[in-house]
Amino acid sequence: MMGRIEKMQALEVRKNGCLFNSDLGLQWNLQDCNFYPGGGLFASVGQMGNNENGGFKLPYADLFVKYVSLPEGFKILGVQEEEKGVTNKKKNGVGLRLKIKNPSLRRLLSGGMAGAISRTAVAPLETIRTHLMVGSNGHSTSEVFHNIMEADGWTGLFKGNFVNVIRVAPSKAIELFVYDTVNKNLSSRPGEQFKLPVPASLVAGACAGVSSTLLTYPLELVKTRLTIQRGVYNGLLDAFVKILQEGGPGELYRGLAPSVIGVIPYSAANYCAYDTLRKAYRKIFKQEKIGNIETLLIGSVAGAISSSATFPLEVVRKHMQVGAVSGRQVYRNVLHALASILEREGIQGLYKGLGPSCLKLVPAAGISFMCYEACKRILVEKEEDA
Repeated sequence: MMGRIEKMQALEVRKNGCLFNSDLGLQWNLQDCNFYPGGGLFASVGQMGNNENGGFKLPYADLFVKYVSLPEGFKILGVQEEEKGVTNKKKNGVGLRLKIKNPSLRRLLSGGMAGAISRTAVAPLETIRTHLMVGSNGHSTSEVFHNIMEADGWTGLFKGNFVNVIRVAPSKAIELFVYDTVNKNLSSRPGEQFKLPVPASLVAGACAGVSSTLLTYPLELVKTRLTIQRGVYNGLLDAFVKILQEGGPGELYRGLAPSVIGVIPYSAANYCAYDTLRKAYRKIFKQEKIGNIETLLIGSVAGAISSSATFPLEVVRKHMQVGAVSGRQVYRNVLHALASILEREGIQGLYKGLGPSCLKLVPAAGISFMCYEACKRILVEKEEDA
């Protein structure tokens, strides 16, 4: 009796998916889930012929093998090694990978996706910030929020976001592309003498900010007008046409000077702080790879530093973009705008909206950097990079 039990427990599931026992003359194909005769046993059953092999179909056999433990003495050959391989693969991370050979295209796509995601996530704060800067719809965050909700509901908080995404996606794509390219070319390799007396990321950040601003400024102006002048324009195209009719092509670039002047220190400080913090993280924690959460925090801190330092110029830019809307004062230049705001509202006028601005810019910077780094890992040059 004991001998028969030992023989029954000698069943083996081979790697090809067959349960086999030579003494019983029994084979079980796991893929087809059929019993079919290897000898005389079950010969009458084998004549039922459910498929090309004959035999009967055993339902859920694959689930049985996957989830039910076999009795002691049964061996599953090849399964343990495969499961171990799957575990290791999951541990290393299995994610989406898109193969794009052109490095410039990879950077542009990564930057575009990062910009679109980050701006949409903070669109309500952007709307409140813009209203506070120009003094429309209230003089505090809660008052502006309440007035927008009363007038337009939740959709009012996302007014102009489509234009914002259209503007920010190419803007961020150009900005991050220029930064990565310039920073890579200006950075010194280990052992080489420094090419510049200042950090390469500082110069690369300034170049990135200026490039994206010059190419996408008209969309920024249209987005601001759509946010402030509710009901005046019937969408993006209508706003472009009416602005051109009212002031000509130059009207699309109203406030460009303070924008360029403001973006140079902001972008330079933002990217330099980001690069410095990443290097510090690697040095302190002795880790070359920086995770998504760490990138989010580093980018947020960099955004807080740069936005606080350059906020007065941002206020001036918004005032000049709005122009003579609703009888507002038209400023001749940046100095005239600064002097007028200081005379009318004092120093606090240059920092009006700083709170919601930081609430918007700080997470936007963090999300943008995090998405950019994540997208660069998704968009690889070849399969081996995945």
